[in-house]
Amino acid sequence: MNTFLLEIVTPERVVFSQQVDNVIVRGTEGEFGVMAGHVPLVTPLQVAPIIVKTGSNRTSIAVHGGFIEVQKEKAIILAESAELSQDIDVERARAAKERAERRLANRSSKDHVDHRRAELALQRAVTRINVSSRSKE
Repeated sequence: MNTFLLEIVTPERVVFSQQVDNVIVRGTEGEFGVMAGHVPLVTPLQVAPIIVKTGSNRTSIAVHGGFIEVQKEKAIILAESAELSQDIDVERARAAKERAERRLANRSSKDHVDHRRAELALQRAVTRINVSSRSKE
């Protein structure tokens, strides 16, 4: 199987840079996979885990928005933030999830901005928790 370089970059650092067999991401139009030789594209990403496959290894990475650019021999994910499972503070993520759920339950109909922030915070927290739990499987 052919491999390609996958780089995951945030404004702070390079989170991941390795040759991989494929990567599964969730774009705004749904989930899709990228393998070596994939047609070039650029598309926005949702807040969701991505799955990286290299041989028999599967790695989950929490990606919080951004874009994926697929080129001839590499794919670059430019993310607002991204975390490997071992870097996730699960207790902090659970606390953030609970705070976001409380804000959503108690929201007033006139505060649309706070509602959207709470939704995004909830998505990020759930993504972190899911990535962390997948690393223990």
